[in-house]
Amino acid sequence: MNVPPTVMSALAQRSSAQSRSVSPENFTGEKGKGGMATLSDRLPQLAKMHHNPVDLDRAASQDLGRGWKVSPNVVAEPGETITLADIEGSGAITQMWLTPTGNWRFSILRIYWDDQEQPSIDCPLGDFFAMGWGEYAPLTSLAICVNPGSAFNCYWEMPFQKRARITLTNIADEAMIVYYQINYEPRDVPDDALYLHAQFRRTNPLPHGEVYTILDGVSGAGNYVGTYVAWGSNSSGWWGEGELKF
Repeated sequence: MNVPPTVMSALAQRSSAQSRSVSPENFTGEKGKGGMATLSDRLPQLAKMHHNPVDLDRAASQDLGRGWKVSPNVVAEPGETITLADIEGSGAITQMWLTPTGNWRFSILRIYWDDQEQPSIDCPLGDFFAMGWGEYAPLTSLAICVNPGSAFNCYWEMPFQKRARITLTNIADEAMIVYYQINYEPRDVPDDALYLHAQFRRTNPLPHGEVYTILDGVSGAGNYVGTYVAWGSNSSGWWGEGELKF
């Protein structure tokens, strides 16, 4: 029987893969451009943070200069959509880390593959990272890890053939600050590689006696990788059990 390699077993295999990292220090992920931000590069974001009475990031790093974390985050004003990454060519995102402020339900994560008009991933940031109640809960899994108290980590491998574009929309009434890092590998991707999709649905309250539909209308071949559900009980005598039907 052929057993596919695990992540740990693959560590002992030589790889020629390249890696890139997108962050507020290097928006394009260009090779050799990490840690190149200066205080003048940071000024537009600092101007957005005028509502913050204490700018800890500026106080901690402004005197260290280039080569240090001068620009650790970005700011999204109410109603603003910011682009976290826009990657040209083929490759695969291997890991994402985000630490946002504000209401996690009001930060909308969207990921577009290969110049598509509609996103394949369209989900509030907290719900994508299985934090549906807007507060920290310990989570450790192969795909998603959340560390105290808002360190969101995603390890889904997300291949793309031509382009990957990741945005975050702030639909709250207050500005949002987000720290983030997106790691990816520029490489050839097989024609039969699958694309990651994620949807968000919410019904509150669910009418009595009705069946809640999690997913419907999907066509084509693929792998169903799971569902995260956050529910609250609105009636006594029910403890969350039910029949799951495909």
